[in-house]
Amino acid sequence: MSLNPDQILRYSRHITLPEVGLEGQERLSSASVFIAGAGGLGSPAALYLAAAGVGRIGIADFDTVELSNLQRQILHGTVDLGRPKVDSAVESVRRVNPLVSVEPHRVRLTAKNVMELIATYDVVIDATDNFPTRYLLNDACVFSGKPLVYGSIFRFTGQVSVFDAKQGPCYRCFFAEPPPAELVPSCEESGVLGVLPGVIGSLQATEALKLILSKGRALIGRLLLYDGLNMGFREVRVKKNPNCPVCGEHPTQRGFIDYEFFCGHSKSADETNGNAWISPTALRELIDSGRSFFLIDVRNPSDYAINRIPGAKSIPLSELESGTRQIGRDQDVVVYCHFGGRSGQAAEWLKHNGFKKVLNLKGGIDAWSRQIDTTCPRY
Repeated sequence: MSLNPDQILRYSRHITLPEVGLEGQERLSSASVFIAGAGGLGSPAALYLAAAGVGRIGIADFDTVELSNLQRQILHGTVDLGRPKVDSAVESVRRVNPLVSVEPHRVRLTAKNVMELIATYDVVIDATDNFPTRYLLNDACVFSGKPLVYGSIFRFTGQVSVFDAKQGPCYRCFFAEPPPAELVPSCEESGVLGVLPGVIGSLQATEALKLILSKGRALIGRLLLYDGLNMGFREVRVKKNPNCPVCGEHPTQRGFIDYEFFCGHSKSADETNGNAWISPTALRELIDSGRSFFLIDVRNPSDYAINRIPGAKSIPLSELESGTRQIGRDQDVVVYCHFGGRSGQAAEWLKHNGFKKVLNLKGGIDAWSRQIDTTCPRY
């Protein structure tokens, strides 16, 4: 028995489980988990894995703590604003369980460093929020033979699965190609219920513990879907694709690729759809000049209620066709949204439908709030 009396007491509720016992707890204590992301999903995953006694936890994140993170990212608090997320994450994990070794990695995951970063860990948890990193992690886990515990969240819904190419499908078997970048709204644009990552991140931690203990039925070949608004779970079967370019019978991709390009993130929005930008400063000058133009806010009405640029008309993206019928095709138009993504789609649609002079506010109303009108609430 390698556990001392204090450890036996700390983990006693585990040890009394026949599926865990002393042997299982010792396995947890000698195991290691790499968590990619110290945000909404990484927060509950890290805290619960530490509380469970997983001996070594690596946390990778390059961002700093912002006020808008605190609604859901429970590794961090108000006192941590401006700090690297990995620093506050390490402190939070150690407060929960000082017996656990926590290794911070303040780096961006890239094709150059990912294999070295995950090399010494038993399980990898994908707690990221973007497609390029998800595909990178998937390919790295396939190449290294490690299980990947996947999770994602959107508004009130979440997904969880385990991708292990040795036993079942990988992420690419189910999501062969990413959706177009311009059609994927971020949490900043779409919002997310604060407790949702707590549910999904906890499920990811559960799957990681099961993998370490070799107990239960892992979510290999199954995608678990959670609907928090209607409170329900359902499951989708995921089959291994024999033609998968990474884990298939005759793989065609044996190394890393340009994931930003693969996911359509390598070009700026103006290069992607030919839109012309206007900076917040230039828009301010245009407003002050008194020149006639039409300013359109394409966000949802709930966003428009939070803040708006004076003189802007609310025409949500979904209502663009009917909302612009009274605007002359020769009239100058400026469109904006939260950060510039949805307004980029709006600008593209307007140009395609005959509007000759369309500008997209670069950085959206968030940039306007930071650079021009600091009394305009940010969110």
